[in-house]
Amino acid sequence: MNMQDILRSAALMLLLATPAALAQDAAAPAETAGQAAPEAAAQEYAPQKAVYHINYPGGIDGSGYKPALNNLDNHLNAVGEDNLDLRVVMHGDGLGLLAAANKDQALQATISDLKARGVRFLVCNNTLVGRNIDPETDLFDVWPEDIVQAGVAEVARLQQEGFVYIKP
Repeated sequence: MNMQDILRSAALMLLLATPAALAQDAAAPAETAGQAAPEAAAQEYAPQKAVYHINYPGGIDGSGYKPALNNLDNHLNAVGEDNLDLRVVMHGDGLGLLAAANKDQALQATISDLKARGVRFLVCNNTLVGRNIDPETDLFDVWPEDIVQAGVAEVARLQQEGFVYIKP
């Protein structure tokens, strides 16, 4: 086989492969705004458990918490809700997230959406008592099962259970 025959064979293989590749791309489901389809996320990542630790102030309007909420949303989009167990542990100034949400409908909608997707928001009882915070009136959507004895102890307990630690 001479060089001309090799080139012809290569060109023929490219011509034959191109329609199949184009058909495969056309059959692929459309993805939205950079988000992987849930099936793709489930195949790309193994199941994960993560604890997000929030103990910092977010400003008077709570806007300082938005990057953490975006991280949670992005994490869910990448891994898939069925593949992910997410907990947000808040203590100290971190309770400002739910205090700000108590007065901000956009924050309420974001938190409610994350909760609907399986994210659990856990609140430190030591902070509630120490700062005289009433979870029913001062914080957004806190239930008795959302209150943990100590935020830092809860973070440590979750890490012992295999949750990875994320400080957004």
